[in-house]
Amino acid sequence: MSPLKRYRDAAVVLLLLAVPFFVLRANMKDPRSQSALDKLVVRIFAPIQYGASSLGRGVSNLFGDYVYLVDVKVDNERLAYENARLKEDVHRLEERERESRELKRLLQLREATPGDSVSALVVSKDYNEYFRVTRLVLDRGSRGVKPYQPVIAPDGVVGVVLKVTGDEVDVQLAVDAAFGIDVEDDRTKSRGFVRGTGDSSKHWCRVEMVDSRDEVEVGDLLVTSGKGKRFPRGIPVARVTKVIRRELGRDQEVEAQPAVDFTRLDSALILVGAPVDGPGGAEARPPKGS
Repeated sequence: MSPLKRYRDAAVVLLLLAVPFFVLRANMKDPRSQSALDKLVVRIFAPIQYGASSLGRGVSNLFGDYVYLVDVKVDNERLAYENARLKEDVHRLEERERESRELKRLLQLREATPGDSVSALVVSKDYNEYFRVTRLVLDRGSRGVKPYQPVIAPDGVVGVVLKVTGDEVDVQLAVDAAFGIDVEDDRTKSRGFVRGTGDSSKHWCRVEMVDSRDEVEVGDLLVTSGKGKRFPRGIPVARVTKVIRRELGRDQEVEAQPAVDFTRLDSALILVGAPVDGPGGAEARPPKGS
């Protein structure tokens, strides 16, 4: 290395060491005691110091924000997980509470219904393209369960046993076109005969044999009359949704909605002590007179 280059490098090193010294010395002095050289140094290096300080603060803030955002993301993920877990716990508790209420209502119904009965849970539902329940399967089969025995729920009449296969029981719903039951208006005691329509698009029933002189209003509750002996008296069957009155001597046109919401049905009672008279029995045919 040439002597000139060595002297140049030494001068640069001395300058780099001297500049911070003079800057620090000038900044530490009282402004009133600063010399002209100190003031010049401060004036020259003040913008550089300000820029370096601002850059340092910016980098520090950026790093701090990054760390903060990482922590916030972790906290958000943890809170989201906790929230989902709590929601699932609440859902399970609500479901258990609902099942408990249903079982309590079923027990009350069993105690209030005369004769022997078998409780059963709904284990299968067949749906058509309209998402309407068309068939139920109960999980309680026994030697005491036979076809055409009544099936009821806390809300009212479900239908009758259609078939018993091992431990499963197929149920013919009250909206089936082959199902019929003798009823009376809970308000006026007028007689009628509820028959399912078999309509696959909705659940509804026709009320036949309603005399033109009988008072039937929309909203009236139709209950079992007990005349057919199969169903005990006073069990809800359907609620009137439409009434078209006819002239004297002609039956009124009445439509009703089943009391039981089959889409929400989870449990039922089979009345094994009820008389069994088959599909052509008394409650499958309309009464001859009201």
